[in-house]
Amino acid sequence: MTKTYEIDPITRLEGHGGLIVKLDDKGKVMDVQFNVGSTRFFEKFVVGRYMEHIPRITPRICGICSIPHHLTPVKAVEDAWGVQIPKPAHKLRQLLMNAKQFSSHVLHFYALAAPDFLYGPFAPPVKRNLVQVMKDLPEVGKMVMKMMDYGQKMCASIGGKSVHPVVAIPGGMKNAWPETERDKFIKNIDQMVEFTKKTVDIAHKIVDAYWGVISNVGVVPTWYVGMCLPDGTHDIYDGVLRTVSPNGVKKDYAPKDYLDVIAEKVVKTSYGTHTYIKEVGYPDGIYRVGPLGMTNAADRMATPIADGVLKQMEEKCGGTTIHNTFAYHWARIIEMVEAIETIATLLNDPEIVSTDIKTMDVQPKAGRGVGMTEGPRGNMIYDLTSDEKGICTAANLMVATNHNLGGINKSLMHVAKQIFEQNALDIVVPTLPKIEEGKTFLG
Repeated sequence: MTKTYEIDPITRLEGHGGLIVKLDDKGKVMDVQFNVGSTRFFEKFVVGRYMEHIPRITPRICGICSIPHHLTPVKAVEDAWGVQIPKPAHKLRQLLMNAKQFSSHVLHFYALAAPDFLYGPFAPPVKRNLVQVMKDLPEVGKMVMKMMDYGQKMCASIGGKSVHPVVAIPGGMKNAWPETERDKFIKNIDQMVEFTKKTVDIAHKIVDAYWGVISNVGVVPTWYVGMCLPDGTHDIYDGVLRTVSPNGVKKDYAPKDYLDVIAEKVVKTSYGTHTYIKEVGYPDGIYRVGPLGMTNAADRMATPIADGVLKQMEEKCGGTTIHNTFAYHWARIIEMVEAIETIATLLNDPEIVSTDIKTMDVQPKAGRGVGMTEGPRGNMIYDLTSDEKGICTAANLMVATNHNLGGINKSLMHVAKQIFEQNALDIVVPTLPKIEEGKTFLG
């Protein structure tokens, strides 16, 4: 008799997804599926709209990544219309992107991931949550809330809203950022940097405690896709599209050439397509995006502390192309460090409060433009076509979940076989202090 495990919907997920695991009568894994059970039609919503309206529509795709979903289509419109923005506007967009990157990575690590690590995956679910962390580690809890509050308030201050921003327009930014607002955040930036360093220490303790899991469970060789500057420096707002083969060979492409690189496969079980490297084919060309995809793609981080933490991860994992799925958490911490270091630099840049933030001669025209950024969950590509009146006639959106679906399925199949057929978690998961004692392995 076959046995089916089904989780629908999956919690701790910003979208709609379901997981199905099927075993045969001998306990062998027959099939694993991560499926998107609904579609949102945004590619159709935006057709027929004015191009400049699209950046106010697409942030509704995701409440976590709404700022990249705001800025990426703006970049696509500017590409289609041949618009260059002032340097201060570019810096203000970078600050907005990094504020979201910081707050989202803090949220993901402490609220979604850390409870499982601190208490162990076999602890009662009622214990594995941020509320319990705050009870057992009140100082850490206070620190986390301050970090999340700092990032979200900066998003709201620059973007007009913290979740559905309205500030970016073709040609730059609608409003300059007042010095009085900037000064509110400069006041606490040193504390945020120190909190981030403490988070690195916590992450390293987790890595040490769970090294058996990290080094053995979910080590799945795939391709990777990420954005970086042409010289290989990590960047979440500008750059080329870089592919990384399973053995570490890197190739760079202009964002506008993404269709020469990436193809999509329609699968019967999911509304989400599986993307893959076109020249390799499906399923061998399945790739992953997100923090680990980005750190695999980059040759270096953009800031010194983050680059040092990247080198520690590469040394521990034994190379610059890392296939350890649990290392995604470590890569997320590295990006968090870079985000706060970048924020600190930009806050002290005089141009961040400049009023030269708009290009005034923006004119709609017929054209096709591609915008690309990196959201907290991974790569985003917006491909928009405009007619001579500035109305959108075609749209193709590739978002992080879309990029990752094939890789998620491949990783889940691998891990399911380890768990159900090899009892991997019984072997490698560490024994942690009992929850009843009100302790975690951090003390």
